[in-house]
Amino acid sequence: MVIRSFEESNELGLSIYIHLPFCEQLCTFCACIKHITKRHELEDPYLKSLLKEWSIYLELLPSTPNIKEVHLGGGTPTFFHPVNLRRLLEGIFDTANLLPSFELSFEGHPNNTSLEHLSTLYDLGSRRVSFGVQDYDVTVQHAINRIQPFEAVKQVHEWATQLGYASISHDLVFGLPHQNAAKVKSTIEKTNALRPDRIAYYSYAHVPWIKNVGQRGFSEQDLPSGKEKRELYEIGKRMFEENGYLEIGMDHFALPHDSLSKAMLEGFLHRNFMGYTAQHTQLMIGLGMSSISDSWYAFSQNVKKLGDYQSLIDQGRLPQLRGHRLSTSDLIVRKHILNLMCQFETFWDQSGQDFAELGDCLQDLEEMEKDGLVHLLPNGLKITQAGRPFVRNVCMAFDLHLRRHKPETRIFSLTV
Repeated sequence: MVIRSFEESNELGLSIYIHLPFCEQLCTFCACIKHITKRHELEDPYLKSLLKEWSIYLELLPSTPNIKEVHLGGGTPTFFHPVNLRRLLEGIFDTANLLPSFELSFEGHPNNTSLEHLSTLYDLGSRRVSFGVQDYDVTVQHAINRIQPFEAVKQVHEWATQLGYASISHDLVFGLPHQNAAKVKSTIEKTNALRPDRIAYYSYAHVPWIKNVGQRGFSEQDLPSGKEKRELYEIGKRMFEENGYLEIGMDHFALPHDSLSKAMLEGFLHRNFMGYTAQHTQLMIGLGMSSISDSWYAFSQNVKKLGDYQSLIDQGRLPQLRGHRLSTSDLIVRKHILNLMCQFETFWDQSGQDFAELGDCLQDLEEMEKDGLVHLLPNGLKITQAGRPFVRNVCMAFDLHLRRHKPETRIFSLTV
């Protein structure tokens, strides 16, 4: 499907990602763009900037936008008072059409997510929430400066269940300092006891060359080795599947009733800068500092510093830092990578689905085929069950920009 006009994209509906960057303390495992502060008086000016940024887009768009999904990410969205979150969302909703399939989702910190947060956002249409858990072991929590009692997670999970949230997700991380098999098993046993609808099981990305201050709170010697980290992933995968979860693309597991599982099985799973979704859109508008917008044919990212963002907004300018317009080969490769991430397979048996470097990409995958991780076909590629943990590695073989600039590029983080 090729969509080239706003009106065609608008028929499908738009996705909106809103970056709420404030956190009251620094978690030393986190590589996200955030602003550490306890000053809640910063909420109001930031919300005004977000709504002004949205108004700039409204002036540029040729017609009233149809919104299909909104996600509140961070930072810590639940840093903001529920009244302010309502003001933000109603300020957007009042200027747009919400499609019948509209979804609102948000990320909640269990330590500061209140019943009022959950009920306010539920009233505004939210049926999905993800709680950041990471790990329940106290030693690990101290190392990453994220004290996260099980009781706090249990409380917000039960509140969300009682309110009627259809999909509750818990985010876990493996490869953290001081983690071992016993600690990961204990965390997953506690997680399975609450039985969230979805589980994100992320690999810890150790990137001190990017986030030096935040990720030097522990030594490299405290981290599991590559082999140990791999074993932690296998432990999680096995325990999730034994408890009825299906593996969804990269890093995710979901119960069969969840919309992600249904989308995976029925072949319409989609992935964008917000992650995996059962909704398919081709236009995503990112609001807030560091947010990324995606028109399918081009990307742009907002400036990453709070002061720069608010200054540009005050000038009535879109606060964009950089952008990239995709070439014809970029678009072809993007489709293949999306297929691999969502369906574990891709094909080039139709005109316009191959590209000049395809042979080189496939050559790089020959060793993985010998190891039984991929199956190379005359007209396509399938990732085997054994190869699913290495989806990123397969996709990297298709990354033309990484291939062309490998000598000058330091990879953001290592794959599992």
